[in-house]
Amino acid sequence: MAGPNAGGSARRATGQARGVDGDTVSTAPRQRQRERSDATVDDLVTAARTLFAADGYGATSLDAVCERAGVTKGALYHHFAGKRELFGAVYAREQEGLAAAISAAYLKVADDPWEAVFAGSRAYLEASLDPEVQRITLFDAPGALGWETMRTLGVDCRELTLRGVARAIRKGAIPDRPADPLTSMLYGGLSESAMAVARADDPQVALAETLDGLRRLFDAIARG
Repeated sequence: MAGPNAGGSARRATGQARGVDGDTVSTAPRQRQRERSDATVDDLVTAARTLFAADGYGATSLDAVCERAGVTKGALYHHFAGKRELFGAVYAREQEGLAAAISAAYLKVADDPWEAVFAGSRAYLEASLDPEVQRITLFDAPGALGWETMRTLGVDCRELTLRGVARAIRKGAIPDRPADPLTSMLYGGLSESAMAVARADDPQVALAETLDGLRRLFDAIARG
């Protein structure tokens, strides 16, 4: 026998709801509107990412973004206050990609908690070899967004590092110590190292040297 909420569940499944007068009201138009809105945002961010990566923040106009995305400028301003906010959305998406790379590297060696943190750190640095990632996250973001906004939008990457460090401490892979200060040291160092690798005359050599130094640091921390 159907329960008392069966009718409500069926209405939700078919895109219906009860109006204030008890009549059934379709929610499908609102759902379609949300989907269109989400699609517009995705188109704008994708177009902006392409242009910011190719031409840089300063040389990219909102008119060019709208033309590439196939939307009106009014539609852009409906979703973003201006170019800075649009760049923030692009930067946030880049950070999501970096977080995914860190997670994937971490999971490959998750049985060794401290090595997993090193693997995630390595993945973060290797991403700095991508010229498009460099331009958006390392070269243009500080001027376009400022460090505080970058820190807020990049919280996922730092949080992953913090969780990894805390797990390594909990599992006894490194000596017991407060996790947050160690995370700040590691993540701050990684950010500076990524910038140095990106600006090096030979980024591949710079990356190899940086990873060698990072390996020594991780080994020293593990020894206590």
